[in-house]
Amino acid sequence: NSSFTPMDKNRLIIDYNNITPELLAILTDKYPEGFDPGVIITYTNAKGELVRAVPLETEDTKYLFKISVELQNKVDRYLDDLDAVPTVVPVDAELDDDSDEDDDSDKASTEDEDLEE
Repeated sequence: NSSFTPMDKNRLIIDYNNITPELLAILTDKYPEGFDPGVIITYTNAKGELVRAVPLETEDTKYLFKISVELQNKVDRYLDDLDAVPTVVPVDAELDDDSDEDDDSDKASTEDEDLEE
């Protein structure tokens, strides 16, 4: 009675050096607030080194992402870049936000500058 079936998922261990933008997006979607110590697993690799990793499962693959300072920095930079992307605002909403009051305040500051000269 074998436990292997054709439906078994691939198992991959990913180091921060090998993480693709797609995997980084999946990882940050799963752990948007960072890695909770409760999900971190520890194992000994073939070299006898203690490794900490975060599991993540997709439809066809089970991943272990090795945790390191470098991975955390890469995740932080990725999230910062996402925050820096401007939000798309519908044209109608943008027009509603530009009220005459804003235009008047711009004119007022221009007039103030003229007075200072």
